[in-house]
Amino acid sequence: MNLLLKLLFGGVFTLLCAANGHGADAGPTEAEKVSAIQGVQTTGVTVSSSGRIFTNAPNWREGVPFAVAEVHPDTGEYRPYPDASMNRCVANSKALDNCFLAVQSVVADGGRLYVLDTRNPRFRGVIDAPRIFVFDLSSNKLERVLLLSDAAFHPDSYINDLRIDKSASRIYMTDSNHPGLVIYNLANGESYRALNNHKSTRAERDHLVIDGKPWRNTVHSDGIALDRKNQVLYFHALTGYTLYAIDTRYLEPGRDAAEHVRKVATTSAPDGMILDQRGNLYFADLENHKVLYRDPKGETHVLVQGDKVRWADSFSIHDGMLYYTNSHINEAKGPIDDMEFEIYRVPLPGR
Repeated sequence: MNLLLKLLFGGVFTLLCAANGHGADAGPTEAEKVSAIQGVQTTGVTVSSSGRIFTNAPNWREGVPFAVAEVHPDTGEYRPYPDASMNRCVANSKALDNCFLAVQSVVADGGRLYVLDTRNPRFRGVIDAPRIFVFDLSSNKLERVLLLSDAAFHPDSYINDLRIDKSASRIYMTDSNHPGLVIYNLANGESYRALNNHKSTRAERDHLVIDGKPWRNTVHSDGIALDRKNQVLYFHALTGYTLYAIDTRYLEPGRDAAEHVRKVATTSAPDGMILDQRGNLYFADLENHKVLYRDPKGETHVLVQGDKVRWADSFSIHDGMLYYTNSHINEAKGPIDDMEFEIYRVPLPGR
C-alpha cells in the first residue's frame, strides 16, 4: 500500500525525523528538523502554549489526505485533527458545513485553534463562504464557526492568513488572490474588507527568481503580523518587496484605511510573517533561501539560511524557538509523492 493510501485509510501519519545541533547566537544559526512528511504538501504551522504542534495541507491537488493534522512530538505521527471525519471533505472537494474543505492557515491562540478555510479548493473559485473553525484545545471540540459575510470576500478570493486581536475583539486576514485585508469582529459577527485593491495589498511583481529560475505567479497580500503592544498590523504581498503597516484603530468599519497606511521598509519577497515579544519581525527571503528578522531599530539580520530553508512558508513561536514550514512551492510543480515537506525550528536571537 503506498503512502497516500496509508494516510487516507490508516488515520495516522508517520513523521520523518532528524535532529541537528543548534548554532551559536552570533550570525545565522543552524535549523533543527522537528518533523517531515512525504508526499503531502504542508504550508502552515502553529504551536500552542502547551507545545502542541499543528500543521495544515492546502487543497491544491488530488489525493490530499488531510486538511489539518497534529504532529505527535514523540511518535512522529501526523494525526488528522480533530478527527478523520472533520477532514473527510478534502478528498472529493465536497463543500459540507461540518468538515474542512480548503484550509490555508492554522493559528493557536489563547487555548484555541483557529482554522482558516478558504472554501476555494484548487483555486477554482469560492464555493461557499470562507470561514474560521474555532476549536477548544482543552477538549478538542469545535466551539464556533465564524462565517465571512458577502461583503468580506469576492468569488475569486483566497483568504490566506490570520491574526487574532483580543484587545479589539477582531481577527485580521489577508486575501492573496483579490488584494485586500479582511476583518472579522468577534463581538458582533460582522465582517468586512479594508484596503480593497489598494496599492499596499497588491502584488508588485508577476514572478520571483529562485535558483536562477523564474517562478511565475502573482500573489497579493499574504503575510500578516500583529504588534499587540502597539496595536499595529503589518502586511506584505508575496510577490513584492514592500512591507506596509497600519494602526489597527483605522481598520474599524467606516474608516478610510487608505489614508493611514504607511510604508515601513523595502524587504525581500516573503510568505508568512510573525512578531516576537521583543518586537523582531520574522519573514522569509524566498528567492535566497533565508529566514530574516527586522529588529525594532529597523535593521535586518539573517536568522537561518541554506538548504534547510526551502520556501519558508509559515511561522510560529514557542519556548524561545521559531518554528517554520518548508512548503517547497516553487519545486512542487508535478507529482510530489517522493518529496518531503518539513517543519524546522531555530532559536530566537539572543536566546
